[in-house]
Amino acid sequence: MVLAVLQVLLAMRLYGKLRWPRTSPPWLGDLHRLLGTLAFLVSLPVAFLCLWALGFQDGSTRTLVHSLLGCFLYGAFVVKVLGVRVHGLPHWLLPVAGGAVFVALVGIWLTSSLWFFRTVGFPEF
Repeated sequence: MVLAVLQVLLAMRLYGKLRWPRTSPPWLGDLHRLLGTLAFLVSLPVAFLCLWALGFQDGSTRTLVHSLLGCFLYGAFVVKVLGVRVHGLPHWLLPVAGGAVFVALVGIWLTSSLWFFRTVGFPEF
């Protein structure tokens, strides 16, 4: 979730929706891509283990929503990556696809980690 929030903040700065810092550093786009790649790579083992161990679940509303959002996340991610790579697409596609990725991640987190912490508790180390 931290990486997702950072991605949204960086994207908002790149699109000029945030004005801080006053002048945008030239490496900001590279940082956005690096953190996006890192977030994607971190999500892959989690998605693999969920699919391998549990598969698509529809036993409850929470698990159904979680499974559907997981599928939607990677579809939205593909659209976002293609929106960056393919020229001539509508200018609104990239922010909408990025927003869809963020919303899917928040939904996945709400139906997994937050649910776990509220029902089972936070693990003690």
